Amino acid sequence: MNRLSTEQRVRVISALVEGNGLRATARMTVEKLLRDLGAACVAHHDAAVRNLTSKRIQCDEIWAFVGSKQKNVPDEKRGQWGDIWTWTALDPDSKLIVSYRVSNRTAADAYDFMQDVAARLTRRVQLTTDQYRVYLNAVDYAFGTEIDYAILEKHYGSFVTSGSAAHRYTPARITAAKRVTVSGDPNPRHISTSHVERQNLTMRMHMRRFTRLTNGFSKKTEMHAHAVALHFGYYNWCKIHQTLRVTPAMEAGLSDHVWSIQELICLLDRP
Repeated sequence: MNRLSTEQRVRVISALVEGNGLRATARMTVEKLLRDLGAACVAHHDAAVRNLTSKRIQCDEIWAFVGSKQKNVPDEKRGQWGDIWTWTALDPDSKLIVSYRVSNRTAADAYDFMQDVAARLTRRVQLTTDQYRVYLNAVDYAFGTEIDYAILEKHYGSFVTSGSAAHRYTPARITAAKRVTVSGDPNPRHISTSHVERQNLTMRMHMRRFTRLTNGFSKKTEMHAHAVALHFGYYNWCKIHQTLRVTPAMEAGLSDHVWSIQELICLLDRP
């Protein structure tokens, strides 16, 4: 049976006897743990995921929202609620999340994201993104000519009646895909975003905040970012990939063993 430590019990009971309700006590204990561990995961990722020898990188963005969807944000919550995006860069060979960024989906965010990706690599890589146009200048700014860069253009079509329930909830089908070389000499066989798009599914399965058509969405941008940081800390260092039989960090040469949850939590004790 899982039991709280004495220190944890004291913290919870102290909050209850001081007149706090169950929800307020949960916010003071669980939320604080998520906030602290999320920040620790960000610091660890920034320090440890460096000097990578990746050969290929795939990038994508995944949508979510905080509070409400952008079109439904009340006036008093503008700037606090609305759409939020998570940019991800994945090594399809090691399955390692090389870089991630929780922000808007603007050209400035693309510049910062790509600069972070470039700073973590030690060799020329082949990069594939979707056709989102802000990537073009961002990749050029971050990598210059030292990149083999291609875009995978996907074209979608709907096979159900517009306005129907099926049209709303059925994902669009890919009708065509086009590989476009932007710079360098990318290998056509590896112009793909399949692995990073599969990672999007992993995010939606592992984080309730990303699940569609539920009320589990984030209520605060800060907590959303901490949850993403915790997920990627667990994914890179603790989760054994079914195909690789090791963690992405082990496959990338960043770790020599599978981290336990306890070891992940021990990041809190690091300076």
